[in-house]
Amino acid sequence: MKAIYMDHHATTPLDKEVLESMMPYLTEHFGNPSSNTHEYGHIARKAVEEARKKIADLIGAQSADEIIFTSGATEADNLAVKGIAWNNRDKKGQIITIATEHKAILDTVSRLEREGYEIAYARIDEYGLIDLDHLASLLKPETRLISIQTANSEIGTIQPIAEIGQLAMQHKIPFHTDAVQALGKVDINVIRDHIDMLSISAHKMYGPKGIGALYVRKGIKLTSLIDGGGHERGMRSGTLNVPGIVGLGKAAEIAKRDMKQEVDRLLILRNRLADGIDKQIEHCKLNGHPIKRLANNLNYSFAYVEGESLILACRDVALSSGSACTSTSLQSSYVLRAINVPESLAHCSIRFGLGKSNTSEQIDYILELLVRNVKKLREMSPLYDLARDGIDIDKLNWSKHTH
Repeated sequence: MKAIYMDHHATTPLDKEVLESMMPYLTEHFGNPSSNTHEYGHIARKAVEEARKKIADLIGAQSADEIIFTSGATEADNLAVKGIAWNNRDKKGQIITIATEHKAILDTVSRLEREGYEIAYARIDEYGLIDLDHLASLLKPETRLISIQTANSEIGTIQPIAEIGQLAMQHKIPFHTDAVQALGKVDINVIRDHIDMLSISAHKMYGPKGIGALYVRKGIKLTSLIDGGGHERGMRSGTLNVPGIVGLGKAAEIAKRDMKQEVDRLLILRNRLADGIDKQIEHCKLNGHPIKRLANNLNYSFAYVEGESLILACRDVALSSGSACTSTSLQSSYVLRAINVPESLAHCSIRFGLGKSNTSEQIDYILELLVRNVKKLREMSPLYDLARDGIDIDKLNWSKHTH
């Protein structure tokens, strides 16, 4: 069988409709949208504004002007969090987030903490769901921002965004959400859900890499990260990436058009895979919420099997592990550690990210691979032998026993 791609949380293939929409702006329509004196610039500007409207339509924004184009979601996250923080430089204050956020948020708040801002982490449960009561208890007059992702890229857990937005609105605190993994799979409306800022990435919804956006509700004041020509309402200077923007706009249009049908299809495939794993493989654990999760996400820990080894054994399938191997140690996923998954299971995790190209036939083939290779690897696993001998493998020195 042809290689199967099941790592759609990392990136997605470029949709053919998206590519077709971009092509004219890579060739004959090459103008700079900031050039106002000739038709080349006017054509480019019109394409940018049409894309802005499509993105605003996807998320229910009141005005297309509230969409600020960036190089991707990492920049959008940085602009949202640093933009609010630096706009309060004199007073500093508190920023609230959670421990399972994307590194674009966690590394950003860590930097701000070094600059003197207070960073607070709302509690999450064993599924990664935020504790709304604890979040409410953290709020104070000095709280400048709440930043909580819509859905987690590793475990797929979907947060109660509307409830968080309502709480933030009641206390007049700006609310930002990284919605990268959720767009096209979760119904999001920034007005209904009281979202003040929302990060977008094209390449996570079948658009091109290197382009993203930040929704910024009118009235929210940000200090820009990049100085220059004052583009994008003064929030993001730099010549606009017209082909990328057109592609992002088309991807947003397709996501809205196809979302219900595609989510229903993905749920059938995901449940087929989950049921097969649960019935055919012993000693495995689902990570993340069993119901409140992305339609295309599964994250399983296969006990006594190192995740990286299982991925290599299933080499015909593009998968992702919850571990990141360095030259000196095997570091388990910080997301899994944050929801208190034991080290013995965190090292054994595999993420399945389903997408448009996946079929029921592929699911059945993957199940065959998993069943065969989990059994084979367990037969060779020293950890499996240790566990059968009654040794608590959670107390082992992992750098000693995994190399």
